[in-house]
Amino acid sequence: MNANEDRSGRPADAANPAVTLAEFQRLIHDMYFDKDAARGIDGTFMWLMEEIGELASALRNGTHAEREGEFADVLAWLATIANVAQVDLSRAVASKYGSGCPGCGKFVCTCADAEKP
Repeated sequence: MNANEDRSGRPADAANPAVTLAEFQRLIHDMYFDKDAARGIDGTFMWLMEEIGELASALRNGTHAEREGEFADVLAWLATIANVAQVDLSRAVASKYGSGCPGCGKFVCTCADAEKP
């Protein structure tokens, strides 16, 4: 599968996105890893924080399209820093959330509102 195909081999398009978290992390790795590794974790983390700030601004005052773009940017930078830190996001998510809420263990969280999550 290449970046222009979904899992079934059909052409992927913006109207019908079909990408798993693992595929997205691999795509980001293939596009940017050499630059990201050279920048390191600290520099990459700063870029992630900048994108989170832009997302915060878009959530307050942006259009839906701007919000979509900023969410995509935050996810891309999260995948980037995971790549640099050698963390498999799919494995991390499955390990932490695959059996339910990390707090109460249920798939519909029953933790008190004052608690995280």
